[in-house]
Amino acid sequence: MINLFVLQKGRLAQEQVDERNELLQHKPIWIDVVSPDDEELAWIKEAYGVALPELEDLGDLEASARYFEGEDENIHIRTDFLLDEEEALSRNVRVAFVLTRDVLFSIHDEDLPVFRLVRLRARMRPGSVRNAKDVLMDLYATDAEYSADSIEEVYERLEEASRRVLAENVTDAAAADVLETIAREEDLNGRIRRNVMDTRRAVSFLMRSQLLSAEQQDEARQILRDIDSIENHTAFLFDKINFLMDATVGFININQNKIIKLFSVVSVALMPPTLIASIYA
Repeated sequence: MINLFVLQKGRLAQEQVDERNELLQHKPIWIDVVSPDDEELAWIKEAYGVALPELEDLGDLEASARYFEGEDENIHIRTDFLLDEEEALSRNVRVAFVLTRDVLFSIHDEDLPVFRLVRLRARMRPGSVRNAKDVLMDLYATDAEYSADSIEEVYERLEEASRRVLAENVTDAAAADVLETIAREEDLNGRIRRNVMDTRRAVSFLMRSQLLSAEQQDEARQILRDIDSIENHTAFLFDKINFLMDATVGFININQNKIIKLFSVVSVALMPPTLIASIYA
């Protein structure tokens, strides 16, 4: 699917492209390609002379080769974006960007919350984006914001787990549920940390490339400050997760010791009297 975005009165207007000729009817600043087929990639190459990478090739590059200026003088960037879903495990989705002088191209295999939010805000806030680089910086800023929102949700779920662990009677079943919650939140926290680290590298690359205007440089520095704050929170959450893990395992051991003690008392009580007398004789 090809989503084409043009500026209309300071707002992003979206056009879905179903035929090759429709690409030539507009002057876009952003073309977002979601799970495309070979024909759609060929349309883009014919219309704009830009060869977008195949989806299966997005994960093949070394980390050091994910930000570079190509022979076509376009900027090529590979960035992971967080996808945090309530009914499934969180994951990081790789997105490839190709930044030309006038148009930002993005390609990924599934739609992402960050992209939906940027589209919504750009339609509702006139003047928020003026060119392709503004769109890219807005995506990274929104990605940091989305990661921060996910951290708040991790805090809330861990607070609920803390209340269950610190209850007067912690059953083995409750402890097992808490351990499952802790493991899930630890995985999400790690993915958030990896996501913001990747965003930091991409923003730093753009700043070093000297492609950004003075205003965009200021926005980039603000994104980096937000990432610093997020990383501090993820470090605190790792400590909290370790504490809850140790406390939960400790309560499980206490319950097991109680069971072993009970069996010991019962076994002694059922011993024949003559055997007990011979022990203490």
